[in-house]
Amino acid sequence: MARHVTARELKAMLDDATMPGGRELALIDLREEHPYSESHLLHARSLPLSRLELRLAALVPRRATRIVLCDGGEGLAERAAMLLARFGYSDVALLAGGIEAWDKAGYTLFSGVNVPSKAFGEFVEHDSATPSIAPEELEALMRAHADMVVLDSRPFDEYSRVSIPTGIDVPGAELVLRARDLAPDPATLVVVNCAGRTRSIIGAQSLIDAGLPNRVVALRNGTMGWTLAGFTPDHGSTRRAPAPSEQALAWAKEAAARIAQRCRIQRIDRATLDAWQEEPGRTTYLFDVRDPGEYEAGHVPGAVSAPGGQLVQGTDQFVGTLGARLVLIDPLEVRALMTASWLKRMGWDDVFVLPEEGRETGRPGPFVLGLDDEPVPAIDAAWLADLIAGGDVRVVDLSTSRAYREGHIEGAWFAIRARLDVALPRVPAGGTLVLTSEDGVLARLAVGEAQALGRDPVLHLEGGNRAWAASGGALVAGAGAMADEPLDLWLKAYERASGVREAMVDYLQWEVELINRIAEDGTCHFSPLPPA
Repeated sequence: MARHVTARELKAMLDDATMPGGRELALIDLREEHPYSESHLLHARSLPLSRLELRLAALVPRRATRIVLCDGGEGLAERAAMLLARFGYSDVALLAGGIEAWDKAGYTLFSGVNVPSKAFGEFVEHDSATPSIAPEELEALMRAHADMVVLDSRPFDEYSRVSIPTGIDVPGAELVLRARDLAPDPATLVVVNCAGRTRSIIGAQSLIDAGLPNRVVALRNGTMGWTLAGFTPDHGSTRRAPAPSEQALAWAKEAAARIAQRCRIQRIDRATLDAWQEEPGRTTYLFDVRDPGEYEAGHVPGAVSAPGGQLVQGTDQFVGTLGARLVLIDPLEVRALMTASWLKRMGWDDVFVLPEEGRETGRPGPFVLGLDDEPVPAIDAAWLADLIAGGDVRVVDLSTSRAYREGHIEGAWFAIRARLDVALPRVPAGGTLVLTSEDGVLARLAVGEAQALGRDPVLHLEGGNRAWAASGGALVAGAGAMADEPLDLWLKAYERASGVREAMVDYLQWEVELINRIAEDGTCHFSPLPPA
């Protein structure tokens, strides 16, 4: 049985793990994303019990890592501890009393997601006095046909959903590599934006620190600020930065190397990486920080695609272990050196760059724990179609609520796997119970859990909704039949069904206030760019 630690003991562990040379620690919050977003410990990684087997191996790859599990007192941590023991994790403890005990001990709880990264963005703006431009001023410059370029520092999918008119997609780590070609005249104003604040600030400051001769500003509050100012954003834009010219690449390499030297970023070779990965007592994460298309064309085996801007923006989504070693890959070096410099300033002490090409192609699927257990009862799409036609079946979909609303088997009930005890009593009894999910993996893992709750027979749809659609089965959009609340997701402001403007205002105010909130916790150790 896993041991328990008090809030005071956990605080001491966090104080140690967040300092250079501290002992590694993974703090995992097992609740669904929505309750997590309402209140959680600063360094807790959101890993809902519902999807633990899908993400744990990537988030905490070393089985001997010191791990503390926490929840809201509903027993999720105890259930997760049993799973971790089964998967070979050997140093697991539970926060006694959950997050309520942390609060009662006088320690700080946080709302939102990606909190350390977003707080870091606010620190950078304050420390560097990053210049910004108001939406009203930018719109006036546009009407005047001023000499300027708008660079959107988000991934292409976010950019194409909503963007600033004339904006060009240049994800964060690509800015130093590509900006010289997009604004070759030093007289051209360069405006960097994102959806809110963090990536606008980090992106603009990257270009300023790199010595771009142009005037560079962040769009104040990004696309949200643009919308709140009453201006209409674009939807469906496809403008992307071209590959860098030789001149731009040479400038970018020199600029990135200069910043890396100031931050004492070291390059390593493959032999060093191989030796590090064999160390039993240390965790080494391997991230390819290039554009995902470049990663898929050829990458070092074992490397995870983590575009640099996103790695800085949401470090907690990629790195589960505090105090771990991070190795960033980019054959051109620019994106890895720039990303490493930001991570170093964020407080990640051991960040290194591997400038190596890789030959493994495609995007490897996640390593899912628990799939090597005994086979579980399954059903294929054709058989399920026959059962549905006969009316003697109940289909329960364990996909995310977002995926469920985008498309589910007609008549399927939405449920959250870790809350099947809540959902299944709401699903009419009788007939065969068939579990499905996006690709069927989660459904397969949940069969035994549904059987333990008294439902019989229980099958899982092989290949899930993806196989159903491939067989010609229809997927219908909409809320459908909800056997549980959609607690699995924290909705961004623009995803809300109502109150979008109010949500945008609240979110932006939350970001601005983070710099003061993290000071209360005391375990973030941000630093300025060292002098040249």
